[in-house]
Amino acid sequence: MAGSAKADGGNVLDRIIRLAGMKGTVYALLGKVSEQSGYLFIYDSKVINNDSIVRVRKQECSVRQAIHKITGNRHLELKVLGNHILITRAAERELVKETEHLPSRPAYSTIAGVLLDKETGEPIVCASVIAQGTSWGNITNQNGEFRLNLPDSLRHCKLSFSHLGYVGQMVEASALEGRSNVLSLEPKVISLQEVLIRLVEPKRLLREMIEHRDKNYSASPVYLTTFYREGIQLKNKFQSLTEAVFKVYKSPAMEPELKDQVKLLKMSKIDNREQTDSVFAKISSGVEACLLLDIMKNLPDFLSLESNEELYTYTSGDIVSVDDRIANVVYFEQRHGVREPLFCGELYIDSENSALLRARFEIHPRYVKAATRLFVIRQAPKIRLTTDKIVYTISYRPWHGTYYVHHIRGDLYFKMKRKRLLFSNPTLYTWFEMVTCRIDEKNVTRFPRAERLPVHTVFAETDFKYDANFWGDSNVIPLEEELGKIIEKVALKIEQTEAP
Repeated sequence: MAGSAKADGGNVLDRIIRLAGMKGTVYALLGKVSEQSGYLFIYDSKVINNDSIVRVRKQECSVRQAIHKITGNRHLELKVLGNHILITRAAERELVKETEHLPSRPAYSTIAGVLLDKETGEPIVCASVIAQGTSWGNITNQNGEFRLNLPDSLRHCKLSFSHLGYVGQMVEASALEGRSNVLSLEPKVISLQEVLIRLVEPKRLLREMIEHRDKNYSASPVYLTTFYREGIQLKNKFQSLTEAVFKVYKSPAMEPELKDQVKLLKMSKIDNREQTDSVFAKISSGVEACLLLDIMKNLPDFLSLESNEELYTYTSGDIVSVDDRIANVVYFEQRHGVREPLFCGELYIDSENSALLRARFEIHPRYVKAATRLFVIRQAPKIRLTTDKIVYTISYRPWHGTYYVHHIRGDLYFKMKRKRLLFSNPTLYTWFEMVTCRIDEKNVTRFPRAERLPVHTVFAETDFKYDANFWGDSNVIPLEEELGKIIEKVALKIEQTEAP
């Protein structure tokens, strides 16, 4: 949790603060301490229960005493790390000393926890957790949970926690190792004094973004090692889940005619449907969609400014923070009178270098039903699907000064109508996403034909050989809040995977 006042000398733990007499959760009360001290808290959720209700009386005390009173534990160890206060069990100090004398250490360390909004305590979804200076990273799941497996060489690196609209945080990885960490990000409020105020026509922002593509994005082919997953959910129950590790040949951003290629390294598929359910429909390939959704390489119609004058309108929006970069927001939607299913959404463009940092867009809700034929390849005889909502999100992150696609996600919702059942209209939800785990620039060549994955087909129907040693115990259908942990379990082995 972050406050506005920074420490100015002396030991922050001994600084005197004023506690107001109040009752609330441990999380909320620690937030009051954070506001006065200006320091963020990091602690193990197994040591401190965020949701416990406590009461404190009005008093003046040190930050150290306030923490002990709020948590109800006077034996906690407190350590100041930069602008963070790390709270641990007293016994952990001795445990660390003992482990330092062990003759060998594991090849990897695991960093895990949950990322929360400082103001509301709500989980922050799809936040980036990145080892600084590397392409090693992960994203938080629907519960704000994250897990990152780091090789020994990165055990003492700095981890960056960031999300659109929040103040990013940096924490040393070794401080988080071996705990179920609770961290928070503070909503970012952009002060007008922080930016150069100018009237910018939205199309000018878009033109500058496109003109700077050759500077901001890769001019040479690279390999991306990625984790991919897609799933289908019906009536809030999982029907199927397919996951894979790909090696992607990513052609230069300025050469869209050179198609990207995919090599399948590992694959796992789980079918959780009842035998009587059969196949509802064939949904178009999410793998091909992920390649096409690199919109800085494959410019969609809403970025083809010279040819879509009659299709879209553009407006300038807010100034926001994306990964601690100041970004201009451009909103777009199809013009009134255009009735075909087109997109509406927003683009987040770096105000300094004009790089696209993030994009979110969806098929216009007014015309989304007309897009069914674009997404459903084949329907079951007694089932009728119609598109209800189609949303895409894409983010880009820099690596060695060049931006690469970091995370792509598609969420597709369909209304399902069974013939002769008047009141049964459940929602069929399918999704796909791909996360970049590694970038290689050396010895990059296109894949031989025999090694390429045909991306235009339904990926879940791909023939594969299951590798039990690779996937380990990741062969069960998890609950929604646990889906993010699929990538956690395989992250250790992605780096070791060089061939199928």
